[in-house]
Amino acid sequence: MVPADSPDPLALHLQEVRRGTVVLACLTACREPQYGYSLLDTLAEAGVQVEANTLYPLLRRLDKQGLLTAEWNTDEPRPRKYYTLTDAGARIADDLRTEWLALTASLTALWKDI
Repeated sequence: MVPADSPDPLALHLQEVRRGTVVLACLTACREPQYGYSLLDTLAEAGVQVEANTLYPLLRRLDKQGLLTAEWNTDEPRPRKYYTLTDAGARIADDLRTEWLALTASLTALWKDI
């Protein structure tokens, strides 16, 4: 039995699983230029739930790592920072996708044995 003041173990593990998938989802979605709010919508429509206070620091980190580029668009009345996948980001996204698919196949095989 989990003590009442302990965090929910399922919630903790779900958070860990989602943390890695959000990176791959962002890189994948940013193949086309996206600004923060549009990216939140794109991810939500795909079933990837992420909070804005998680997404914006992630976008800055991916930009700093050279996986995304960030450019301000001031052509509209409201300036927006658009993020786009770089060539390095595309290579990382491809590698992460390959790893994700391999892990999914492995886990599926494990479940078949149960």
